[in-house]
Amino acid sequence: MVGTGRRPPRSGVSSPAVGVREVLYSVYERRLSRELSAVDDGPRHVALMLDGNRRWARDAGLVDVNDGHRAGAAKIADLLGWCEEARVEVVTLFLLSTDNLSRPTAELEPLLEIIADVVDELTGPDAPWRLRVVGALDLLPAAISGRLAHAAVRTTGRAGLELNVAVGYGGRQEIADAVRKLLLQHAESGTSIEELAEVLDVDHIAAHLYTSGQPDPDLVIRTSGEQRLSGFLLWQSAHSEFWFCEAYWPEFRKVDFLRALRDYAARHRRFGS
Repeated sequence: MVGTGRRPPRSGVSSPAVGVREVLYSVYERRLSRELSAVDDGPRHVALMLDGNRRWARDAGLVDVNDGHRAGAAKIADLLGWCEEARVEVVTLFLLSTDNLSRPTAELEPLLEIIADVVDELTGPDAPWRLRVVGALDLLPAAISGRLAHAAVRTTGRAGLELNVAVGYGGRQEIADAVRKLLLQHAESGTSIEELAEVLDVDHIAAHLYTSGQPDPDLVIRTSGEQRLSGFLLWQSAHSEFWFCEAYWPEFRKVDFLRALRDYAARHRRFGS
C-alpha cells in the first residue's frame, strides 16, 4: 500500500497558506485519532524503515547530508510517543544496514555517532522504553557497539514499549547468524547433524533470531516512496502488512502514522490461508 500524502512544495508557498494547511492537518489528525480509538485490534509490533534523510537534506539545500540524519533522529522520540498512544507494544527501527557499512568513512563515521547519540537520548533516565539492539554488533567499531550495548543494559526492567534499533543489520545476515547459533548450541550438547536434521523446523531458527521472544511485525512502514524491503526483517515479515509513504522520514507526520494505522485496521489478514 502506498500512502498518498505527497511531500509539500518547498518554495513558492506563502506563510498564510502554510498556516491553513497546518490547521487542516490538525483537524484531519484529530478525526483519525477518533476513528482509531474505537479499533481494538491495532498492530502490536510496528517496524519502520526510516528512509530519505539524505534526500531530504539535499532538497532542503543543506550542504552536509548528516543534517538530514540529525533531523531524522530528532523525529524518533515523537514517533515512539505516537506508538504508545496507539498501544503498540514493540517498535523496530531500521537505522543502519550491513550494506550501509560500505559507505565512505567520511560519511559513515558521523552517521554512527548520530545513531549512538540518539540511542543514548532515547535511553536516558527519564525514558520508559526497553531497548534491544538488533544487528551484527561485531561489524561496528568497538566504541560504537559498546555504547549501544551499554544503552540496552541501562533500560533493563523498564515498563515501556520494547524498542528494537537495527544497526549493522541485514536480514540474510540475521538468518545466517541464527543458523550458526543453532548449530553451535546443538554441537555443544552432543547432537549430531543427522539428529538435528530429523527435528529441525522453523521454530528452532526463529528462537535464535535477533528478535527472539517478540511477536513478528504486524505492520511495516517505509518512508521516502521506496517500495522494497532492502533486507529488513526478511524472516519476521512473512505475514506482515506493508505501508509505503512518499514523505521523507524527517517530514513524516503524526497524520501519516495514523493513516498507516487506519489502513492496517481496514485490511483482512489471512496469514496465508
